[in-house]
Amino acid sequence: MSGKHIAVLMGGFSSERPVSLSSGEACALALEGEGYKVTRIDVDRDVSAVLSQLKPDVAFNALHGPFGEDGTIQGILEYLQIPYTGSGVLASALAMDKGQAKKVAAAAGVPVAEACLMNRFEFTNEHPLAPPYVVKPVREGSSFGVVIVKEDQSHPPQVLTSSEWRYGDAVMVERYVAGRELTCGVMGNRAFGVTEVVPVGHGFYDYDAKYAAGGSKHVIPAEISPKIYQKIQSLALMAHRAIGCRGVSRSDFRYDDRMSEDGEVIWLEVNTQPGMTPTSLVPEMAAHDGLTFGQFVRWMVEDASCSR
Repeated sequence: MSGKHIAVLMGGFSSERPVSLSSGEACALALEGEGYKVTRIDVDRDVSAVLSQLKPDVAFNALHGPFGEDGTIQGILEYLQIPYTGSGVLASALAMDKGQAKKVAAAAGVPVAEACLMNRFEFTNEHPLAPPYVVKPVREGSSFGVVIVKEDQSHPPQVLTSSEWRYGDAVMVERYVAGRELTCGVMGNRAFGVTEVVPVGHGFYDYDAKYAAGGSKHVIPAEISPKIYQKIQSLALMAHRAIGCRGVSRSDFRYDDRMSEDGEVIWLEVNTQPGMTPTSLVPEMAAHDGLTFGQFVRWMVEDASCSR
């Protein structure tokens, strides 16, 4: 595949544009280091015309969030018959919809927390679930719009019905699961090592904890029992397959071991376009498994196809 022309799709116009630009540039540099001809495309509404003229051999999707991660760009690439990295149209759309993804994962035997779907304007002075609970936009990533309602909070968060809210009207209200933040990547049919994410100076793994230097500590391999470690890997593979993911994905979990080592393991969501920035988790997992960043992105290019 060396010498092939790779279009790296980056930027876009979602809330995660800055993350995507960082991911895309890191991947473009690595692909050039592997001998590919690379064109960087800052995706705009004319991306179809740009790709039709460019005619790359492969589109490397480094977009995050709506349009890039929800099946839209995948549909454009299918229409243009340009092989691309990552999950296909259906799996991308499904994984991006947290409520529907949860239903599919649960049906496959993946443990999930109790939740309900609501319109944000349905919130009144009554809690929809007994606190503590978490409110998440249904179709956002990078923890944008996530609100944790604590046990002693007397009413639902007022930001949900304010004019400042910009994450869509559909939200998921989910039981808060105490404990540790664990995550596990999947590459094809292979589960990577499990990482524990410890936010530094943050209440939870929010946007700054994810992307700011020093915002979180990544412990790989996670310091948990072999039984729980293997369980997390197995559940990450189960979710990847149930939702129909292709290429690389990353599943996030909560592990409550306060009462016993077996504790409670809860799957939160699957990310079909995990970050590829210098502080991102999946490149660290690949490195822990012996893959250089160049080898990792090369595998993604060689795995690219249409009809995914």
